[in-house]
Amino acid sequence: MNKPIVAIVGRPNVGKSTLFNRIIGARKAIVDDQPGVTRDRHYAETDWSGREFVLIDTGGYVPESDDVFERAIREQVRISVEEAAVIVFVVDGQEGLYPIDMEVAQLLRKSEKKVVLAVNKIDSRKYEMNQAEFYALGLGDPHPVSAISGRSSGDLLDVIVEGFPPPDEEEALPHMQLAIIGRPNVGKSSITNAIIGAERSIVTDVPGTTRDSIDSTLTYEGRTITLVDTAGLRRKSRVRENVEYFSTLRTLKSIQRCDVALCLLDGADGMTHQDIDVLNEAIRFNKGVVIAVNKWDLVEKDHKTADLITKDIYARVKMFDYIPVIFVSAMTRQRVLKALDLCLTVYDERAKRIPTSELNDSILEILRTTPPPSTPTGKQVKIFYATQVREEPPVIVLFANEPKYIPESYRRFVERQIRGLWGFTGVPLTVQFRRTKPE
Repeated sequence: MNKPIVAIVGRPNVGKSTLFNRIIGARKAIVDDQPGVTRDRHYAETDWSGREFVLIDTGGYVPESDDVFERAIREQVRISVEEAAVIVFVVDGQEGLYPIDMEVAQLLRKSEKKVVLAVNKIDSRKYEMNQAEFYALGLGDPHPVSAISGRSSGDLLDVIVEGFPPPDEEEALPHMQLAIIGRPNVGKSSITNAIIGAERSIVTDVPGTTRDSIDSTLTYEGRTITLVDTAGLRRKSRVRENVEYFSTLRTLKSIQRCDVALCLLDGADGMTHQDIDVLNEAIRFNKGVVIAVNKWDLVEKDHKTADLITKDIYARVKMFDYIPVIFVSAMTRQRVLKALDLCLTVYDERAKRIPTSELNDSILEILRTTPPPSTPTGKQVKIFYATQVREEPPVIVLFANEPKYIPESYRRFVERQIRGLWGFTGVPLTVQFRRTKPE
């Protein structure tokens, strides 16, 4: 089902992100008193009275500004207006009508879309008379609301969803949630745009442009993919302002809810300590991972360069040598779709389940040939059987008589044997030992 799109627009600091959070029932958009915090379109699926729709929170509209972000915000608003079935135009009921509001209203009247005029910050009856002046915008009846307290938000939503189709009763099929992660300025937004073929995220050469996560859904090779373009992860010591702090939390939440993370490196820099920190976050949450070395078109190279960089990456992250590495260019789109293919392969690997009989027939013979070391008292440690207890992420449990004496080095040995037989490319694999008595 193609869900209707509702775009929230307006000048900066009128409470658009607060209204966005109020409607979706979560603090998903970053809310800050600093104008211009919301730079990109922010998407979320939500519903009201059984009517489902996609809500977009846009950046504050500032006409005719030369500021790089304000110019980009204007373009984002235009794109959102083109996509939307309904436009919620937010104005400030306490500050009153601004000339900028008139300019935005003129743009919206030309769109010939359904426009709902939301007069925000009507927190009490004393402000209700203020809404009358907004009739001058020529957009019909103003609808008073307080995004921060929720006052009259239900009435506003009734107007927004009026005429929306009933929900589709078909269950959605599982599909890959793919997060684009990496330190700032490695090309995450550019890779996103190269994949979806549209300027959905603002792309500039300023690190940290993407402060929120931007979800996009696409169909590729008959499969549905939700693409998450995340804010750049910074070291905690470098997170100075509130916006950067919440942005980092948002990125971590994006990693938590994804299935596969495409971790970008800068081809000119190779694997840095900060890249390793980002990679560790994805591994910590047991996500599938693909490493993509971006800006490959700018690297001076010969036929050995890719192999040398790959070896250097694995030398720096020895524990993660199961993660595939691919060399891409967001600018030229070189191997971008191959990287997407690789992510889908990792997604499938993450859902793999090994039948218990197959697992025991293959792995127990290897472990009998190379058993774990004996206990400190000289007692032999025996492994009796193995089973995969879950997938997405995969967890394999081996039952033994004295599991507490099995060292970490032997656990890694077992993991390597399992990977050698069944792959699990790009997927963190949990191998556990539990105690059982022999039959």
